[in-house]
Amino acid sequence: MKLSIAKTTFRAFNVAVVAGFLSTAAYAENPMVGGAAMYESKNIVENAVNSEDHTTLVAAVQAAGLVETLQSDGPFTVFAPVNAAFAALPEGTVETLLMPENKATLTKVLTSHVVAGKWSATNIISAAGKSSDGFYHFEAVSGDALSAQVKNGKVYIFDESGNASLVTIADVNQSNGVIHVVNRVLLPK
Repeated sequence: MKLSIAKTTFRAFNVAVVAGFLSTAAYAENPMVGGAAMYESKNIVENAVNSEDHTTLVAAVQAAGLVETLQSDGPFTVFAPVNAAFAALPEGTVETLLMPENKATLTKVLTSHVVAGKWSATNIISAAGKSSDGFYHFEAVSGDALSAQVKNGKVYIFDESGNASLVTIADVNQSNGVIHVVNRVLLPK
């Protein structure tokens, strides 16, 4: 009887260890963002709505009417500013952008954070390292220029005005692309 209980306990322990290992391995592959698990099986919008750090971005995407686009097949690379990045804009900027009459401007700002294709941090670092000026130049969905540079092992994304945004969480994989969390809003000219 004792041997049977010991075997059952040992099996349960092994199952728990293996399950814990597998969930940790999956977790390590796709980081938590804004206190929420990000799932590769979900699209950009389905994941973003769960991040406490991206409530302003989600509200802006909804106001601009971009939800359906960002739920489509893509693939897209999104440089996703956190709430603090929006809060750092001049007072009243976000409120003004969210007004229905400013939808075109809001759409331009948001789509300047999106690049066609799935660009992992490794891809970006490799492309920047191969360029003659140390920058990899993207064209955002908005038509605006973005540039990526690696400094001290960190990836920075620059907008057309030369303002740098640090990638704070890279490679948050989605079913339709990848998100890189950034600490500043990228502004088109």
